[in-house]
Amino acid sequence: MTTGASLEAIEALYRERAADFSRFALAKTSDPERAWDAVQDGFAHAIRSRATFRGKGSLEAWVARCVINAAHDLNRAAFDSELGPDDVAADSVLVSDPGTPVVRAAVRRLPPRQRDALFLRHYLDLDYHAIAEVLDVEVGTVSATLHAARSSLRDALQEVPR
Repeated sequence: MTTGASLEAIEALYRERAADFSRFALAKTSDPERAWDAVQDGFAHAIRSRATFRGKGSLEAWVARCVINAAHDLNRAAFDSELGPDDVAADSVLVSDPGTPVVRAAVRRLPPRQRDALFLRHYLDLDYHAIAEVLDVEVGTVSATLHAARSSLRDALQEVPR
């Protein structure tokens, strides 16, 4: 089993996928500056902690977990500083893709794990095994989570008059 990630491998991942990670972080944060900060912080953490990479899963999934944690931390810090304690919404997220406010609102109402699974699948194009690694769940849970998210979105969007 390989342990540790090389600086070169992390840099190569950054060069190849930074834009994808940025779109993913934007979906998580709904703020372009905070999204870019999350990507930078996530990759910086990956570089600092590269010796702890166990090689059990993919480097991409491990770095995605670093970025998702950075996005959560930045969101928490931003909401704590911008809003009063009674106004803090739990994990308020907007979808960054162009779309109707109705779609964004439906995604925002999903539970955090369902949103994260959707974002990892559609923004980073991770397979179910990698998503399971990032979210620290079983592959079957990823399948059930994505199915539940899609069903919830389908139901919410069917209610919208055309």
